[in-house]
Amino acid sequence: MSDFLHELWLRGVAFNPAAPSDVLIRLMDQAAGELSQLMCKDRDLPDAVIDAALRHTERRIRGALARNQHVDPSRLAPLATDPSGLVRAQLANPHLRPWPRWVRPLPDDILVALLTAQEGGEDGKVTANDIIGELESSRQIPLSFFRSMAGREDPALRIRATWRWKSLTPAQRAGLLDDPDPAVREAAQDSNWELDPERVEAELPSIRPSSRPFVLGRCALSPALVEQCFAADTVHPLARNPHTPTDAVARLARHPEAKVREMVAARPDLGPDLVAELREDPDEDVRMRARLHPFPRAWVEYDMIDRVIGHSPECICPISEPDPDPATVPSPDWFAACAVSGEPVLRRVAASWSGLPAALVGTLAQDDDEEVRIRLACNHPLAPPHLLLDVFVTRPEHRSDLLTLPGFPRTGRTHLIGHPDPEVRALAAADPTLPEPPVDDVDEAVRRAAAANPRLTPGALETLLADPRTAEGAAANPSLPVARMHALLDRCLNGAATPPTAAGRREATPA
Repeated sequence: MSDFLHELWLRGVAFNPAAPSDVLIRLMDQAAGELSQLMCKDRDLPDAVIDAALRHTERRIRGALARNQHVDPSRLAPLATDPSGLVRAQLANPHLRPWPRWVRPLPDDILVALLTAQEGGEDGKVTANDIIGELESSRQIPLSFFRSMAGREDPALRIRATWRWKSLTPAQRAGLLDDPDPAVREAAQDSNWELDPERVEAELPSIRPSSRPFVLGRCALSPALVEQCFAADTVHPLARNPHTPTDAVARLARHPEAKVREMVAARPDLGPDLVAELREDPDEDVRMRARLHPFPRAWVEYDMIDRVIGHSPECICPISEPDPDPATVPSPDWFAACAVSGEPVLRRVAASWSGLPAALVGTLAQDDDEEVRIRLACNHPLAPPHLLLDVFVTRPEHRSDLLTLPGFPRTGRTHLIGHPDPEVRALAAADPTLPEPPVDDVDEAVRRAAAANPRLTPGALETLLADPRTAEGAAANPSLPVARMHALLDRCLNGAATPPTAAGRREATPA
């Protein structure tokens, strides 16, 4: 039993939000086992603890820190040149399945270090290219960085800028095609094929089948290739491809399949006669898209609408940092117009934009359309706390993400203490204004949350520390005195068999 209690105490102290640096640094002791890695990966850490982890001789500690999504990524810069390639790879792609919805970009200096490394680390487990591959699949490189690489002094970075060819400006593409470095020019020519209809036609047979819809949906297409798509009835990608010829768009607008007509109906290049025709279409979804046509005045707006349509309230698709380039996102005025539209789809689009003004946020927070409210809660930093709490209660699939938001309410949850869902009761049990935290609840998670409630006094925690059902929560309680945290670590890390008593506590000063 004592060993089991020791494990619970260690876990609780490791994630105690009030644990000072000297307590957390002690948990990097080898005796703490894998718990030290969990602590370094899964919680916010004081600067002194980060510094200790960065200097730690154990690769697994540094690797765990590299995966930490709570620490300011600029503090992790030394890991980009860590002696261990495995640590660098964990920094390049810290996400284990399932991936989080929010993936923050890495700072430029870390990206440059990872992308320009000449070797894969002294442990020889991965290559430099392996690490780059991890980085490219991590969603941690913003499009703005690819654009900035087009003007970098290092030719290797200019070559990598060509990998997002269509995200570059015309001037940047022209500059890379005429670059003084022959390797850069070659890479630019290789990337420019996407905008050359004849080359796209020639390359398509060699592209794996799973990637062909992407090519047909984004690249410039020759007339012959367009006809092949119609003949094979593989026209869905053409319906949203900005390069689809005008005559083909007209044919798609009259396609027998409603889904194809729907995707065409809001294209910004659709003529007024076809818009009028599609507004009378027998299919409601087609008519709805045609009604939206005045709003998508450009392809960035069409794409924004397209990303929203078809996603249910359960959608947990990734959310990326907004691209700072105004040419890649609709204007604030466009989003504001969407927010007051009579079309729910457009209000959902507005609710998905994190830059919406506070007044419109307040309006959408009371929208009759549930998906508008859900999108606002998940996407906007000014979403009101009561909305975040409502979505938490009604939409379990969004709970883990909502809890990471700074605006999520830490109080005002006590009315949920009798909720039938134990996850909701656990949220209420942690409310520091709750008169009597339910430490005897039938659910383990609720008991743990109740035992960690800061309303409990140090005296009450003594009983809870000795009970395996509540020991972990009590050790995680921010009301636990620092001296008591150290005493628990003394027992656990030194292999003692009984809980320390009040007389055995030692004084400690928070870092």
